[in-house]
Amino acid sequence: MPGGKAIIFSAPSGSGKTSLVRHLVEEIPELGFSISACTRDRRGRHEVHGKDYYFLSQEEFKRKIDEDAFVEWEEVYAGNFYGTLKEEVQRIWDEGRTVIFDVDVKGGLALKKYFGDKALAIFVKVPSLEVLEERLKDRGTESEESLSRRLYKAEFEAQFEPQFDVTVVNDDFAKSSAEAKYLVSEFIAR
Repeated sequence: MPGGKAIIFSAPSGSGKTSLVRHLVEEIPELGFSISACTRDRRGRHEVHGKDYYFLSQEEFKRKIDEDAFVEWEEVYAGNFYGTLKEEVQRIWDEGRTVIFDVDVKGGLALKKYFGDKALAIFVKVPSLEVLEERLKDRGTESEESLSRRLYKAEFEAQFEPQFDVTVVNDDFAKSSAEAKYLVSEFIAR
């Protein structure tokens, strides 16, 4: 799969990586957002197929796995699959843009391995698990059980931070978005 560069943003859920990525896509025209495929239900009415995610049934997703259609994929939670479609990456490269990913930590490491030195892998973290817990509670989308599961997973995922190229601490959005913009712009210019 020949092509251009890749920017990978990974973090535990609730760290603010999606907000950072959306900001960068608005600020840097050379970026093209890679829309992930998933089997989970849409959150509310605001999520749109083909814009936020490619919402696939488990059967469709598993068929694409068999067809080797993914750069990477995983079963994040029981029955909930997420993945990056090769055709999605190629679509962005064909537009002459650098692909930017918003993925969990395991997906980020898989993408970093796949793209090698054509990728910049950025780990986004919050100052503490307490801050993360507050952010997840503020979303209003988590049950006590899912909140507990996400916090446990976040603590586990933090162990992989050293495997990323650089870390951005997202405690102040203006500061962290400026830092992320600098890192990404610098990598694209290389």
